Amino acid sequence: MKREKAAAFLKQTPLFHDLSEQELERMEAIANSRSAPKKSTIFTEGSEKEAVYFIQKGLVKTFKTDENGNEQIVSFLKSGDMFPHTGFFNQNPYPATAEAIVDTELLAIPVRLFESLMMSTPSIAIKMMRVMGDKIRELQEKLQVLSGQDVKHRVLSFLLLLAEQHGDTKHNQFTINVPMTHQEFANAVGTTRETVNRLLNQFNKEQLLEIHRNRIVILDLEGLKQKREL
Repeated sequence: MKREKAAAFLKQTPLFHDLSEQELERMEAIANSRSAPKKSTIFTEGSEKEAVYFIQKGLVKTFKTDENGNEQIVSFLKSGDMFPHTGFFNQNPYPATAEAIVDTELLAIPVRLFESLMMSTPSIAIKMMRVMGDKIRELQEKLQVLSGQDVKHRVLSFLLLLAEQHGDTKHNQFTINVPMTHQEFANAVGTTRETVNRLLNQFNKEQLLEIHRNRIVILDLEGLKQKREL
């Protein structure tokens, strides 16, 4: 990514909204661009945290693996998203594995260079921590909503979340262009692939959505919302 493109991207990133022009220039100076081909691993769970990443273009999934080798998806991330969320302000290893779903362009900020910058310009850290506190509260609220629901409502909530974060709107339809398998969908909501298949087929028969190979088209967003409220 060219320096001017990196500058424009950082200015549009919510985490850096409150930074002054001079502070942004210092962030730009330590940032570097990286490419992650489709299906490649960006970092693995438990490895030393070397950098924090921002998605300039593409899609990334983060997941944890249990003792039986089962994958539990933590999040699907799109352009503009940062991961890991609290990566700048602790020395813990990477909390999950990150994998590019499609060919992805990243902006990486090395942790050690960031720490040195914070020592010389603490105002940057203060402003960023305020924004991150709001983000953490938002994630906690979403987790509380999902954890308190039965499987059907978790699936509905996840569909609505995907529509909100990844949906392309056209003619009152929302196309979710996330090439996710039904197993990955099931991992994200904590259920089985068979249950996801059954529920998605049910919603398809009710003409609420259509299922395609690499996308889901939501035909009736309000209908899904009403179904979740029942």
